[in-house]
This record gives sequence, C-alpha cells and structure tokens, in this order.
Amino acid sequence: MSHTVREKAKLLARVRRMKGQMEAVERALEAEAECGEVMQLLASIRGALAGLTGEVIEGHLHEHIVHAQSETERNQAADELMSVLRTYVR
Repeated sequence: MSHTVREKAKLLARVRRMKGQMEAVERALEAEAECGEVMQLLASIRGALAGLTGEVIEGHLHEHIVHAQSETERNQAADELMSVLRTYVR
C-alpha cells in the first residue's frame, strides 16, 4: 500500500485546509481587502503547499527509495522524484 493511501485522511485534511485558505483569498479580494492582508493569506497558502509537498516527497523517499524492493524500483522512484523537483524549483 502506497504511503499516500496510508496517509490519505491526513493529506486530504491538509488539502481541505488549503482550499479554505484559497477561499479566504477570494473573499478578501471580493471585499477589496488591503494588499497586505491578501499577501499574508497567499504566503500562508504557499507555506501550506510547501509543507504538503515536503510530506509527500518524504514519504516517497522512504517508501520507494530507501525501502525499495529492487534496484530497478529505486532507480524509477529516483527518476520520478528528480522530474518533480525539476518542475518544483522552476
């Protein structure tokens, strides 16, 4: 069973909190809130997304690289991670 399946409830809770944060940005913009307030909301979302991303990457490292069943699986998982990291750091 994949780490994302085992941690499904926890990961979904984090996504739902981020969804609520996005809705707060929408409400702030609709209400013509000050830009400082909007920027603070956006920074919170970015932090939440970075935390979620880090958690999924950590699970991937442990399950598919550190505890890989074969060298082939390890190499494939490392390639997947590198592909995501290349996109992430752009």
